[in-house]
Amino acid sequence: MTKLPADSSRDYARIAEAIAWLHAHRREQPDLAALARHLNLSEPHLQRLFTRWAGISPKWFLQTLTLEYARTQLAATRDVLSLSLAAGLSGPGRLHDLFVTLDAVSPGEAKSGGLGLTIRHGVHPTPFGEALIAASARGICKLHFLADGDDPESLLRADWPFATLHADAAATAPLIATIFHAARPTAPLALWVKGSNFQFQVWRALLAIPPGGLTTYRTLAETIGHPRAARAVGNAVAANPLAYLIPCHRVIRESGALGGYRWGLVRKNAIQGWESGGDG
Repeated sequence: MTKLPADSSRDYARIAEAIAWLHAHRREQPDLAALARHLNLSEPHLQRLFTRWAGISPKWFLQTLTLEYARTQLAATRDVLSLSLAAGLSGPGRLHDLFVTLDAVSPGEAKSGGLGLTIRHGVHPTPFGEALIAASARGICKLHFLADGDDPESLLRADWPFATLHADAAATAPLIATIFHAARPTAPLALWVKGSNFQFQVWRALLAIPPGGLTTYRTLAETIGHPRAARAVGNAVAANPLAYLIPCHRVIRESGALGGYRWGLVRKNAIQGWESGGDG
C-alpha cells in the first residue's frame, strides 16, 4: 500500500473528478494535456497532484481502467485464491501490511439490537473521502464512506437500534490511521460484524484477495465451494458492512467491467487504481 500524506483526503474531490473523466474517455486514451484542460489545471500541477494522491501517474492510472488490465489481474488473482482455499480461509486475513481477524456477532447479540452494547464512532477524512468508522470493545463494526445527506447516527441505528452510541473521534482516529496511513498496528485489527454463515464465507474469501488483485463473483463462488451461487455471492458482496477493510472493491464482472459498488463506481475505480500504485 502506498503510504499517503495526511492531507491526501483533501485531494480526493478533484481526483475523483479526474477519474470519472478518465473512465468516461478511457477508450480514447486521452493524454495528460486533455485531462488538464478538463480540470482547468496546468499539466505539471496535475501530474504532481495525481501522483501524490495515487502513487502513479494519470497515464498509468488510465491503463488500470482498461479491460485488458482487468483481465490480466483476474487471471493472476485466480491462482492466489486457489492457494488460499487450499491453505484454508479460517485464519487472519491479510490487508496490506496488517492482519485482520473477522469475528461474527452472535445470534443473541444480533437479536438484542445492541442492548447493553457501547459503540464509539467518528467521521474522518480518508484518501477516498469522509468515512464513518464505529467500533465496540469487540472490534470495528462499521466503515462507511459518506455521501451527502448521510447521518452517521442513523446509519448506526439501522444496525444497532438499542446500542449506546458515543461520538468519539479521538478514539476512532487511531483506527483510521492504521487502515489508511500505514500506522504500525500493535495487534491484528479486529473486525466484528453481523452476517449469515454464507456471507462470512464470502467475506473471508475477499480477505484472501491481495491488494491490486481482482476477482469475479463466479470465482468467489467456486472458491467457497458453491459454484452455482454467483448471484448469492454478489448479494453477500453488496451487503459488506466494512468498506475497504473487507475488500469488495476487488470484485468485478467476468467481462472486466466494474460491476456495482455501494459507495459509488468512481470510488471503486479510485481504490483499485490507488492499490495498483502501491507495493502491496
